[in-house]
Amino acid sequence: MGRPIRTFTVLPHLPERLQALQKLAYNMWWCWNYEATALYRRIDGDAFEALDHSPVKLLGVVSQSRLEELLHDDGFLAHMDRVEEAFDNYMAAATWYQETYSQGDRGQGSGVSKNGDPSLTPDPCPLTPDFRIAYFSAEFGIHESVPVYSGGLGVLSGDHLKSASDLGLPLVGVGLMYREGYFRQYLTVDGWQQERYPENDFFNLPLIPEVQEDGTPLFVKVPFPGREVQLRVWRIQVGRVPLYLLDTNIPQNAPEDRPITARLYGGDVDMRIRQEMVLGVGGVRTLRALGKPPTVCHMNEGHSAFCGIERIRALMEEKAIDFAAAREAVAAGTCFTTHTPVPAGNDVFSPQMVEHYFSPIFPQLKIGRDDFLGLGRQNPDDHSEPFGMTVLALRLANVSNGVSALHGVVSRKMWKNIWPELPDSEAPITSITNGIHTHSWVSPDMTQLFDRYIGVEWDGRPDEHNVWKRVDGIPDAELWRTHERRRERLVGFARARLRQQLKNRGAPPAEIARADEVLDPEALTIGFARRFATYKRGALLFRNLERLTAIIGDKQRPVQVLFAGKAHPKDHGGKELIAEILQFGRRPEFRRRVVFIEDYDMNVARYLLQGVDVWLNNPRRPLEASGTSGMKAACNGGLNLSILDGWWCEGYDGQNGFAIGAGEEYTDLTYQDDVESRALYDLLEQEIVPLFYTRSSDGLPRGWLRMMKRSITTLAPVFNTGRMVSEYTTRCYLPSARRYLRLTGDNLKHAAALAAWRRDLARGWSRVKVVGVDASGADPMHVGTDLNVKVRVDLGAFRPEDVEVQLFHGLVDSLGEIPRPETVPMSHNGAHDGSTWVFSGAIPCSSSGQHGYAVRVLPRNGDLANPFEPGLVTWG
Repeated sequence: MGRPIRTFTVLPHLPERLQALQKLAYNMWWCWNYEATALYRRIDGDAFEALDHSPVKLLGVVSQSRLEELLHDDGFLAHMDRVEEAFDNYMAAATWYQETYSQGDRGQGSGVSKNGDPSLTPDPCPLTPDFRIAYFSAEFGIHESVPVYSGGLGVLSGDHLKSASDLGLPLVGVGLMYREGYFRQYLTVDGWQQERYPENDFFNLPLIPEVQEDGTPLFVKVPFPGREVQLRVWRIQVGRVPLYLLDTNIPQNAPEDRPITARLYGGDVDMRIRQEMVLGVGGVRTLRALGKPPTVCHMNEGHSAFCGIERIRALMEEKAIDFAAAREAVAAGTCFTTHTPVPAGNDVFSPQMVEHYFSPIFPQLKIGRDDFLGLGRQNPDDHSEPFGMTVLALRLANVSNGVSALHGVVSRKMWKNIWPELPDSEAPITSITNGIHTHSWVSPDMTQLFDRYIGVEWDGRPDEHNVWKRVDGIPDAELWRTHERRRERLVGFARARLRQQLKNRGAPPAEIARADEVLDPEALTIGFARRFATYKRGALLFRNLERLTAIIGDKQRPVQVLFAGKAHPKDHGGKELIAEILQFGRRPEFRRRVVFIEDYDMNVARYLLQGVDVWLNNPRRPLEASGTSGMKAACNGGLNLSILDGWWCEGYDGQNGFAIGAGEEYTDLTYQDDVESRALYDLLEQEIVPLFYTRSSDGLPRGWLRMMKRSITTLAPVFNTGRMVSEYTTRCYLPSARRYLRLTGDNLKHAAALAAWRRDLARGWSRVKVVGVDASGADPMHVGTDLNVKVRVDLGAFRPEDVEVQLFHGLVDSLGEIPRPETVPMSHNGAHDGSTWVFSGAIPCSSSGQHGYAVRVLPRNGDLANPFEPGLVTWG
């Protein structure tokens, strides 16, 4: 029978002189400061390793006698004081955001141009002192000691918060506090992935419980059908940025609701929608309960799109306005980032499921079932279409973006049906290429090298690009020695992990002993580590075993490959890839040269990214949205060997790494694998291996070092989250905040007017027609002349100021299309006949060839996010 158990918390007893250890442990700043990491390792290095490098756990197990020793260790105390001073200085220092925007808002960035991209024109609506950005994500990868992340999306979210802290943005994070987090991976004897789900011990994590004014825990309620689910709110401090994590595993909830935050990406579709309600609806309610209502919400992937619905509901309740006006205001203050071109990454729910969970709030929203479901459908009138979270996010966002230039193109094609009248290229989805938090990923050795030779200003500030040019001044011998040390460290780490893996599988002692013979600390080392999804082609390297054997087994110029990565528990194809690689690694010719490291996490990633010579990436283009692991290798001096997909299309310049193929896309996937595996072997045989092993008289690979320096110089200044977050600030956050403040000001007068204008637009747009087009100019035209065009447009009930008439023109391709169009706005001269108005414009003939043009009419309103957003276009 159940026994009533009362709980209490026990904290380590730290002497007053050592209190700084506790203070530092509860701010994740320590994890991107190698001096702080070294401080905790100094307390007990073995325990620190065994406890996932967690200062909080370490302080919980360290003996009082050891603490007494530290009290009398002058060297340790000096080290601690130095780290505490660095932390205090960091928290108090002037930031990029303060320096750029503290003189009052400087009015940069208001309007929005093509593809929803904000321009940098003055805006009369200044920011308010309580301007705040809320960054929503289903996972945050800050450090391996806080396991509430699964992979790239989470690590990007963590890096985003770290750079927001570095830059001083008024930003808060919102996520879920998973009891089990993501799974731990282990492999059976035959290489099949198995999953373990160890529970997170909340009281041994750097979690700070949020409390009310009377000191009692803060709880937030989220409406569910027939009940309310309560959330406990925890905070993790990431430098200057608070991250709020929501937890349903509390006694106040029914047994069926407690597991909502049990497992990241676990459970069925029903569990997924409940998690996304807690994240979106619960996240907004939490910020309001904390007295921190956001000006702008940034939805990192569609998981949090319900935050827009909750903000609309709350605004309607507060201001007594209708749904349409509230939606205009909320969408103005919302940004959305889509992360994947793979359909499985874009959640959809059945109409019945959405109705079940949201029908209780239909009366509060004052809209019907079909109107609500239409928000999540590409075609709102198609009642058989499921409800898509990405579609909802796109419909409720002021600015939407993909995560690389190529991904922007792919996303516009994927979601073009939301704006069926527009060419793909003009769908209002822009792109901001991902980056990495450099300080979190560069090895301590390389950090010291950078500090010494390029100065300490390489901290990710967007205006510090030029310092990276000094990398050329690092002596070759020092750079190579630094890199060789890290490769030796990687080999030592891999051997130790392999020994443990074999022990765990019950391997015989002789096989375990052989683990110390695998890998060569001086051999060319290739790394491949990422989520094992089939489109990432983890086994492409093994397509021609004969050629691979010759490359790997060359005694004069050996090559070795380290693999790591997890497959989603339900991804059978990904698991088969892992098993296949493990079987290849057991072949006699590969046994010492091919190693799979289990349980890929941020710790394994650091060893690999800092120690390999080459980082391999071979997805099927264009399915890689961005990818950031290659950026982490690059800032450590590793060279990328990659398909021209994701970020590498932008990063590769022909001299800073290697490209597999030339950006081709294939329909025959078997043929693609054959062609690209051959290209991969050719690069290894003819370029990579010879370059690595060609040494000068002093034993240095001068050509390789030139390419390492070129890689760091060209990639590190660009592909970092300092640049990325500052770009989000100027292109998304500030324009959205200004538009939100304009639409919500004066008791939402502008939002109501915009909603009314949009209603009139929907009713009257079908009457807008181009009734005549006249061009003056002989065919052929000559370069340097203009083709003058006059058009007559019947505007129905609209006036010329309600529309923009454009000449849509450019070179015509073999299919009769204009693949890269340009537009010229046309002006009216006041002449009209009833509702028909005359507009004129001129097309400059700036190049020879077959040109074409069309006339189109778009709606125009100064309060619109952009003219394409309504999706209404009349073509002439």
